[in-house]
Amino acid sequence: MPSIAPKATPRKRSSTVTPSQPRRVPAPAEAGFAYSRTFFEDLVDSAIHHAKKLGASDASAHASEGSGLSVSVRKGELENVERNRDKSLGITVHIGQRRGNASTSDFSQAAIRQTVQAAYDIARFTAEDPFAALPDEADIAQPSEQSTDLDLFFPWAITSEQAAQLALQTENAALSLDKRITNSEGAGVSAQQSHFFSAHTHGFRGGYASSRHSVSVSPIAGKGANMQRDYWYSSERDAADLASPEAIGRYAAERALSRLNSRKIATTECPVLFESPLAAGLLGAFVQAVSGGSLYRKSSYLLDSLGKQVFPKHIDILEDPFVKRAKGSSPFDDEGVRVQARSVVEAGKVQGYFLGSYSARKLGMKTTGNAGGSHNLTLTSRLTRAGDNLDAMLQCLGTGLFVTELMGSGVNSVTGDYSRGASGFWVENGRIAFPVEEITIAGNMKTMFKDILAVGADTYNQGAKTVGSILIKKMKVAGS
Repeated sequence: MPSIAPKATPRKRSSTVTPSQPRRVPAPAEAGFAYSRTFFEDLVDSAIHHAKKLGASDASAHASEGSGLSVSVRKGELENVERNRDKSLGITVHIGQRRGNASTSDFSQAAIRQTVQAAYDIARFTAEDPFAALPDEADIAQPSEQSTDLDLFFPWAITSEQAAQLALQTENAALSLDKRITNSEGAGVSAQQSHFFSAHTHGFRGGYASSRHSVSVSPIAGKGANMQRDYWYSSERDAADLASPEAIGRYAAERALSRLNSRKIATTECPVLFESPLAAGLLGAFVQAVSGGSLYRKSSYLLDSLGKQVFPKHIDILEDPFVKRAKGSSPFDDEGVRVQARSVVEAGKVQGYFLGSYSARKLGMKTTGNAGGSHNLTLTSRLTRAGDNLDAMLQCLGTGLFVTELMGSGVNSVTGDYSRGASGFWVENGRIAFPVEEITIAGNMKTMFKDILAVGADTYNQGAKTVGSILIKKMKVAGS
């Protein structure tokens, strides 16, 4: 099994261009936007003004634009070139404790008025909900709190020809590594960027531009009944931080090759080591269980877990919205509420939930600034040492299962029961013995969290979550 991930090979960075421009003048072509921030400010203000004119007690509006390029190749040939450009204006109207919303992609004044009227009419006939108000004014992120530059916007001035060449390089690196790499499901390059502006009548005004770019490839090893597929990718805000196409292709091919001659194993109960990209999914399951919607609906296996021991004492989880260039960074949440760095789990005890204004009110609590999701979570163990790489984690596993792929979404959000199709490697005495497939792993999330024995230093970032490989004391493994 290859090491966890190729390191990024920097390339020449595109210049950063902010989307803000003089009123109603399109943003510069190098930024890739058709509308400026000031144009969006006018759009939002116009929508809110019309809502108040109709008699709304409160209103909010959100204008956004996204654009990008996606190119895919397969077996040395160009397959698809897609350019996308999306725009939207969403308006939410409050009439007392009634709320309605509507949206449009037409930015004309007539369309704005019609959309606001539609939201207003929906609110008129919607049942009252005392929790559905705008965020409290005291929670709103002020302009001074939005001033920190989080380095989220790096436009990538790549042409379709250049993107195709990059994808071909990535695929070729995979296909040329070994004769046993016999086919490919293709390689792709994506360059995406967007910007928005939001405001509401409780005093919030804000917005920013962001980008996300990626390179990926999926090679196939072997022939006939002994074919195995795997993939790898690199995704960053700044294209200069992407791993090189050679590193991505080579690593994807190594992963596919390592799975050749996979076999089933007998049903057993054993320790299970989750590869770090999959371990981020375990962290995601915890976030879902302690998020407002699951809690106030009483559909979570971690109800009333605040202040309680959910993980072993060596586990900490931190949230930090202010990491530069990170995928989960933001100066405010989706409601314009201020965010903060905080300890979510300390010494295994839950210190906080993930709440927006609505769910916080339903629970009789205060918002945590998580409307829209979590911000840059990091799970760590106080037992982890700098040298605890994947090899060290396999030694810690001893004899058991090392999981590198999961299938299905088998987590019961109410009971915590966990059952997923899986493949990976059987490990004996700390060394990989052979690849395995067509197995199912099962347990319960509450028990799995408590049974975390170790977390590796082989950290990997999956979206807004960063964690090393995670070793669970014992799980059921269903095989042949």
